[in-house]
Amino acid sequence: MRKPKSDIEIKPSIFLIIGLIICVTLIFFSFRYKEKFAPIRTFAGDVISPMQKGLNSIGKKISNRFENAKTIEELLAENAKLKDQLYNLDYENKILLQNRYELENFRNLYSLDQTYADYPKVAARVIANDSTGWYSDFRIDKGSKDGIKKDMNVMAGNGLVGLVTEVGTNWARVRSIIDDASYVSGMFIKTNDVCVVKGNLETLDKGYIEVEDIIKDAEIDDGYEVVTSYLSDKYHPGILVGYISNIKTAPSNMTKNALLTPAVDFSSLDMVLIITEEKEKYTDTNTKEGK
Repeated sequence: MRKPKSDIEIKPSIFLIIGLIICVTLIFFSFRYKEKFAPIRTFAGDVISPMQKGLNSIGKKISNRFENAKTIEELLAENAKLKDQLYNLDYENKILLQNRYELENFRNLYSLDQTYADYPKVAARVIANDSTGWYSDFRIDKGSKDGIKKDMNVMAGNGLVGLVTEVGTNWARVRSIIDDASYVSGMFIKTNDVCVVKGNLETLDKGYIEVEDIIKDAEIDDGYEVVTSYLSDKYHPGILVGYISNIKTAPSNMTKNALLTPAVDFSSLDMVLIITEEKEKYTDTNTKEGK
């Protein structure tokens, strides 16, 4: 059997008003009769204080959590910003080092150009190394449109690099003096004695190539400079090739052999100078120079 539905409905706002009236009344009496309400206040304090302490502790922990979360977020943002700054600084440092390297190359080329000022020259950049390890056979970014021709002399660093062996419209191939097939007619500046500088990639790993056909009576010593000779049919005279060392009498007992440290660092070539004036051809058809 259903119970009859009550017609009386109390609104929530009435409870709120009643609660406010009670609170105001208690506040009034607590101030009006302080001594009488003292035990009640003490009891309420004993009950509420631990609760308040706990609530304060919980609130503090929550606040710390939010502060820590905010701090971590700020640290992550700052870390990301610092990483970006570090990347930019690293990039700028690389650019500066590259510019410094380029400037040093240009200074070296300028110095080399001034050393051999009598020869007309054009600068070129090495664009490919067609050999393994050492730059014994490589390509440059200048060709026939720049006036480059076969057998033109190539220089870098402090002296001779080699010869142009092949020419395209906007590129050329260079074989250096360290190549096994390279022969350069050279001479000693101090004595004018002639010799033949022979490329040798195997001995270059030890820092030198070979010198042959030095006359037995040549008065030479370690450290003497070897330059291209006037007898050369492909190389202009007077270009520094390298420095002599370890002079010995050849097995035939007719000549001397030696070692030569090249004037150019063939482990790293970036820019070169090409002498655009061709050497007048030597008439001796038996020469094997430059082969």
